[in-house]
Amino acid sequence: MSRTRSHAQAQPSSPPPPVARLALTGDLARPARLTVSDLHGWRQHRTRVAFECRTSGVQHHCFEGPLLYDVLRDAGPGFDPARRKDRLRFLIAVSGADGHHTLLSWAEIDPDFADAPVLLAVAIDDTPLDRAGPQLVLPQDRCGARYVSGIEAIRVDGGYEPAR
Repeated sequence: MSRTRSHAQAQPSSPPPPVARLALTGDLARPARLTVSDLHGWRQHRTRVAFECRTSGVQHHCFEGPLLYDVLRDAGPGFDPARRKDRLRFLIAVSGADGHHTLLSWAEIDPDFADAPVLLAVAIDDTPLDRAGPQLVLPQDRCGARYVSGIEAIRVDGGYEPAR
């Protein structure tokens, strides 16, 4: 019997890369930490987009994922039913792993108002985003500046004072 080990046995296996997690926080009844895999639990939408990128010109991609509206609605935004049109004062702040941030209003994604089909993409051009994290996709935007890759956090905020 030989005492030599095969090369595969001699090398320790490296752990798999960590799975990206997205924190839903703020004025929500059910804040959560979600993975791309978790986002498959919502109805998936597929959209082809073209947007301008200042550094690399017009980009064409196909994205798939749930609507941001559906995911946030299920987290229970803290709208006050006693205040008429309360949801219109809520903002949505999105932060990516690379430090990119953007802001949307609740009215942009709400079906009763702008009804923009904003996605939390779980795949780009049929490539899963499990390790990189979801991407914010705004098909209505001509410029790609609000497309946030590797989303780490989404904060829903209705707690600011109105301008006077």
